[in-house]
Amino acid sequence: MRDLFIGFTSTSYQSIIMIAVGIVLIWLAIKKEYEPLLLLPIGFGTILVNLPLSVVLEYEGIPGFLKILFDAGIATELFPILIFIAVGAMCDFTPMFKQPFMMFFGAAAQFGIFATIAVASLLGFDFKVACSIGIIGAADGPTAIYVASRFAKDYLGPISVAAYSYMSLVPLIQPLVIKSLTTKNERKIRMQKIESDVPKSLKIVFPIVVTLICGFVAPMSVPLIGALMLGNLLREAGVVERLSKTAQNELGSIATLLLGISIGSTMQAEKFLTVSTLKILGLGLIAFVFDTAGGVLFAKLLNIFRKNKINPMLGAAGISAFPMSARVIQKIASEEDPGNFIIMQAVSANVSGQLGSVIAGGLVLALVPLITL
Repeated sequence: MRDLFIGFTSTSYQSIIMIAVGIVLIWLAIKKEYEPLLLLPIGFGTILVNLPLSVVLEYEGIPGFLKILFDAGIATELFPILIFIAVGAMCDFTPMFKQPFMMFFGAAAQFGIFATIAVASLLGFDFKVACSIGIIGAADGPTAIYVASRFAKDYLGPISVAAYSYMSLVPLIQPLVIKSLTTKNERKIRMQKIESDVPKSLKIVFPIVVTLICGFVAPMSVPLIGALMLGNLLREAGVVERLSKTAQNELGSIATLLLGISIGSTMQAEKFLTVSTLKILGLGLIAFVFDTAGGVLFAKLLNIFRKNKINPMLGAAGISAFPMSARVIQKIASEEDPGNFIIMQAVSANVSGQLGSVIAGGLVLALVPLITL
């Protein structure tokens, strides 16, 4: 008779709270459209893993389907790599080729990563965990998950949720930071029109050369960069259109679904409802703010030495939230001056940020083991 009510007697109030968290994530995904492709499966995975006995993880020594998915796709880092292939197939680096100096914004906007690593370390986190938290500032969910799966598996749930939640809040966070650091006249600066024609040979050679350089300079970055560049090569080669479309659509969708529900499996009440989780969520916000601020301030610094001024908002587009950040920058520019079109430059900086975040993640993977020896 006791077994008949085991579902009720085995439930804790912490599990009820986490089920509510899962429902909130699903609500945000559906109602507010905050990163719905990931927050919805993460939310449902959170509900599943916090139901009585957590049968989806393991029961009587038999692994459940969520544990199988986690071991096969997250522990092996397979799902994030597959998503990088899909992202690479979606990326068009043409605007960056036309204005190569925009790559500097992709680098400057990674400032939040390293600033947050310092703050997290001061708050008492282990250095490897602090580095995983800092990567939230890359505004690149797969990179954050990949690094966390290496250095902070116990914090994979809150790091993933923070990364994707703040990515979805870019339209709210970035305008506040940008307007606090720039004047109205600076936001009205117009940029020269750029042409989009780029030799096809350059587009094909680029992913190969980037992979080779990263492979020799930072070998630990090869899984990330290699997957991203493979996807881009599929796009630009022009002879494997079926593979390119499959990478962008079917592969991306399946990997995203499995990744999301697997991340949800890490959000058990006893692991998630901690002071450390609140710290991680707060540090994630700091990382995003510093990333945006770093890009804007770097653009303002360049303007001191340039005759033709750069719209400093473009620096904020150097984060990896592609193409959301570029759209936010253009929206602000249009509000200040309806005739100001800087979308191409913003996309250029945004694509550079996508590349910069992956390189930053690779550098962290390469340097942290050396520092912590």
